[in-house]
Amino acid sequence: MRTELQIPSDLQFLTVVENWLLGALGIEFGDTADWQKQSGRLRLALVEAYSNVVRHAHRDQPQVPVIMRLEWSDGTVRLEVWDRGDGYDLETYLAPSPEDFQDGGYGWLILNRLMDKVEYRLQMGGQNCLILETTLSAE
Repeated sequence: MRTELQIPSDLQFLTVVENWLLGALGIEFGDTADWQKQSGRLRLALVEAYSNVVRHAHRDQPQVPVIMRLEWSDGTVRLEVWDRGDGYDLETYLAPSPEDFQDGGYGWLILNRLMDKVEYRLQMGGQNCLILETTLSAE
């Protein structure tokens, strides 16, 4: 199954984004024993990804929508988050160190802990794409 959402770059729409993800996946996985735990993990990953686009990539262009694509097949969930910002150079990323009391930089670390695969593609056709994948059991 596949679904897509085009949503304004505004954190006021965060609940709409969450409901879209959890509603679509709930149809497939809502009857599983650990859906509560899995849905919380997926929700947190989505909130992190969407809020980063709004606060960073589209900070100076709030009129540009965020495009999200959700696909699941055989228990594999793939979420793509597309933006039109300048992009983020992962070569410059330094993982935060607890003793440094760093304000930012935790998003990439959080996403990699929550998901099985995290990939970032910079400037594909004028857009950037964050790809998040994980496997869920429908049993």
